[in-house]
Amino acid sequence: MTTLSDFTAETLAGQDESLETYAGKVALVVNTASQCGFTPQLEGLEKLYDSYSDQGLVVLGFPCNQFGGQAPGTSAEQGEFCQRNYGVSFPMYGLVDVNGDDAHPLFKWLRSEKKGVLGEKIKWNFTKFLVGKDGKVIKRYGSTTKPEKIAGDIEKALKA
Repeated sequence: MTTLSDFTAETLAGQDESLETYAGKVALVVNTASQCGFTPQLEGLEKLYDSYSDQGLVVLGFPCNQFGGQAPGTSAEQGEFCQRNYGVSFPMYGLVDVNGDDAHPLFKWLRSEKKGVLGEKIKWNFTKFLVGKDGKVIKRYGSTTKPEKIAGDIEKALKA
């Protein structure tokens, strides 16, 4: 049975990091973009992280430039933008593809575990996947779901 811990991701500094680091935590995995209409959700994601990280929540941000070129530049530039403009302190990773042949294996797995409006495809930036302490996907949320609307599901997952 595949879990979040089975994947690695490239950090903003370009090093591979095992997501096993987050074993036993509740994770909210999000494909982000710096120039999207949903970019202000970074503030809400940071609030969730601030509110629940001490209880075992981690938010994992993955910039993606596949939707309208809304995450231009380098991985480091994406990370700097999020930190500078939204005070993001949760882990951010390097630019990834979330759809297509070059999609990051993590997102291939997430999409197959919880389908959305377009089936396995991700429709747009700021699609969110809630992963339980056991590393299994609990729920998928579309771009229009504001982070604060996920708080109840996060609380349930933290208590499980």
